[in-house]
Parts: sequence; C-alpha cells; structure tokens
Amino acid sequence: MQDSRPFLVHGQWKQGAVAAPVVDPFTGKSVAQVAQAGDSDVEEAVVSTSGSAAVMAQLPGHARYNILQQMAALLYRRRDECAQTITAEAGKPITDAKREVSRAIQTFTVAAEESRRIAGEVVPLDWTPGFDTHLGVLRRFPIGPILGITPFNFPLNLVAHKVAPALAAGNPILIKPAPQTPLTALLLGEIALEAGVPPGGLNVVPCDNVLAERMVIDPRFKLLSFTGSVSVGWMLKAKCGKKKVTLELGGNAGVVIEPDADLDLAAQRCAAGGFGYAGQTCISVQRVFVHQAVVDAFTTKLLMHVARLKLGDPAEETTTIGPLIDQAAAQRVEEWIGEAVADGARVLLGGRRTGSLVEATVLGNVKPEMKVSCREVFGPVVTVTPYRQLSEAVALLNQSDFGLQAGIFTQDINKIFYAFRHLEVGAVLANEIPTFRADHMPYGGVKDSGLGREGVRAAIEDMTEPRMLIMNLKEPANPSEKSV
Repeated sequence: MQDSRPFLVHGQWKQGAVAAPVVDPFTGKSVAQVAQAGDSDVEEAVVSTSGSAAVMAQLPGHARYNILQQMAALLYRRRDECAQTITAEAGKPITDAKREVSRAIQTFTVAAEESRRIAGEVVPLDWTPGFDTHLGVLRRFPIGPILGITPFNFPLNLVAHKVAPALAAGNPILIKPAPQTPLTALLLGEIALEAGVPPGGLNVVPCDNVLAERMVIDPRFKLLSFTGSVSVGWMLKAKCGKKKVTLELGGNAGVVIEPDADLDLAAQRCAAGGFGYAGQTCISVQRVFVHQAVVDAFTTKLLMHVARLKLGDPAEETTTIGPLIDQAAAQRVEEWIGEAVADGARVLLGGRRTGSLVEATVLGNVKPEMKVSCREVFGPVVTVTPYRQLSEAVALLNQSDFGLQAGIFTQDINKIFYAFRHLEVGAVLANEIPTFRADHMPYGGVKDSGLGREGVRAAIEDMTEPRMLIMNLKEPANPSEKSV
C-alpha cells in the first residue's frame, strides 16, 4: 500500500483522517493513496480561502504576473512528471498528456499577460443636462473567494482554466479535484507554492460529494466554477442561491459535411476528434451529418483513418485510444452500442469492449432518439447520418439538448455563415472539427451544455465585479490660481 498523498490547505500539506486509492484505468492497479479532507479540514480550507481574499486582492499587477509566469516556467520544468502523472491516473495516452501539459503552460502564460490587461473605462456622464461636470470611471475588482470543481478528463488544463484566471484577477481559489484524478491537481499545488502564491491563494482539497455540496452552498464563496456532468452541474447551480455560477458541462458535438468539402481533411479531422482520448472530451466529435451525394465516399475515408488508430496501453507513444476512466464507463458505452444495434443501427467498425478498452466504433443507420445520438456518449463512438439539404443537417444537429460546439466542412462562405446564424451552439468551426479549442478563446455552450464562458479573459470577467467611481468635477474657485 502506497503512502497517503496529503492535500493542500493554507500553504501546508495535511494528511486527513482517511485516504482513497487512485487507480490506473488501464491496469486497474492502485498508483497512490490520496488523503481525503474531513469536516474540520474542509472548514479550515474554506476559512483559509476566504481569509486570504484581502491579501490576494492587494497583490499588484506585476506580482500576479510574476507568480503566473513562474507557474508556467515550473510546469515546463516538470512537464514530463506532469504528463506521466496524467497518464497514470487518467489513462490518457502519453502523447495527449504531453499536449495537455503544453496547453496548461500556455494557459498560465496567457493569464500572466491578462493580469496586466484588466482594463476599465472612462464613462462620460454629460449626456444629460445638469450633469455637465460629472465623469465616471469603471474598474474591475476581484470578486473574492472562488470554488472550483474539476473533472477527470483534463486533470491539469481544466484545473488551470480555473486557477490561472482566479490568480490573475486577484482571487483566492479552492479546487476540489475529481476523485479519479487528484494527483495532478496536487502537483499543481506544489508548483503554486514554489511560485510564491500566498497561503490560501490556492487550496487543493479532495473530499466526498457531501462536503463538496456543503462548500457549494457556503456563502463565503462568491463564485462556483464547475466543469463536469450535466445532471450534477445544474443540481449544484440550484443550490447556489445568490452566488455567481459558471458551468461547463456536456455535449454531443455535431459536424456537417457538405458536397464541396475537402473530404480527406474532413475524414482525417473527424477521426482525430471522435477518438482522441477514447472520446472522453465534451467536444468530442459524436454525430457526423454527411450530404447524401458524398456520404459513401466520406464514410470510406473515415473508416480508413479510424482503422489506423491504435488501441491499447496509454504509456506507449503510438497509442491513440486508451482506456475509459473505469470499467463501468466502458460497460455503459458497450450497452449503448448494443441498444442502438438492437434498434436498427449498423456497426461499420469496432463495437467491442475488453475491460476498460472500447474499440473505435463507427455507427450508421442511427435514429435521433438513440442514446448514441441524443445523449453524450463520452466514449469512442461516432455516428454517420446522411442528409439532403443544409437546412436539414442544421435542424438535425440542433435536435439536441446540448449546444457546445459544432463544425461544418464546406468551401462556400455563404454556407458557413448560414451555419453560424442558425446552429444553436457556443462556437461554430468552419473547416475544422468542434473538438478544437484554443485556450485563450471564449469557450462554453448553450442549453444543457452550460452557462457562462471559460477561456482566460472571459473567466476573468466572471471573476471580477465592475465598480463605478462617479466624480463631480467642479471648476476651481479661482481659476487664475495655479495649483501647487
């Protein structure tokens, strides 16, 4: 049995009363024991986070910039360790884990720059007669203590997308990491301490869901930033009362392939977007709508690309599709495939499960009401559906409770803007898959996919409050006198 890894509260490492195992999804073996916070530990962490708000708010811009740059530098220095930790606890293929570390470095670098660009504005107030001498100045101030709850699928970069903008804005933040993947968040806590984050500026507290819900309703937190499942996200929002909430939830991302599309590019990108990290991303390509004139040619190209993807050990550089996070997740995906086939869907490729591994699966002849169509598979499954008119494809894609991102492949700018106007999503990708995300762009969705936007600058706006200073600037009593 491994020694228990402590958690971080107010710059100190604590062992807690109990520990929980972290399990390698590929081997099923325990890779570490992580201490779990109890009632008193959570209270201490909340007091620490709220108590450090004044210190964090007083950090000047140059100090926040330097801390964030140092965190980026330390992540780079420990990039191999971080990637190996991600692979061990999340089962993410090592090449994808290395890419995630690089993205986290970029996230902290962008946050450092944005910490020096939290701008306000001058607001003229002399539009109304009688207000001739009035002038307004608007500035943004830190909102205060933030609670961040993060998922397993990006255990570093999705934590970074909460921590980096919080620190850039001058807020303390408490991170409750996913129970499957706490090790990477704790490693980031080590880096934060070394970078000079004040005690309480970042607390990392693994705990059970009951204690997490208690923190959610705690009025000492001014904002909840949650990334995770749809059901949990909206349930927590309902408990938040007057607290600000940002939610980044699920999706079943769709792609439209028009007859004039570059089919080779579209097939290659859909294969990458549908099966990277075994489809365990909320913007994974799940539904592909292909014009009937090219559906056979596109499907053939897609199957060729997918057949080349290697399934297996995530520690191997050549692996594209590793395990799902646990066997229960893999069994659920297998069941959904079986239900679809029983209802008339055809397996064009894959469809089998071995332990926590599920083969890259392409399904045809699906119906909108099948789970593989209307719900988030969160596994290596892509469906292909033909259509006759672009308007029909857009309607089919919109026939979803989700609305995170969508893609369209076409050479016609008018079709691109038609999709932009009519798709009910947070972002439309032209000649690109919806699995694309640049870490500085506003990112989020509509409908069940969430509330608010992430991306460093967008998150900083949510993590600050605008405040107006209104000045009545009278003329000096004696204009001829010069001020000293």
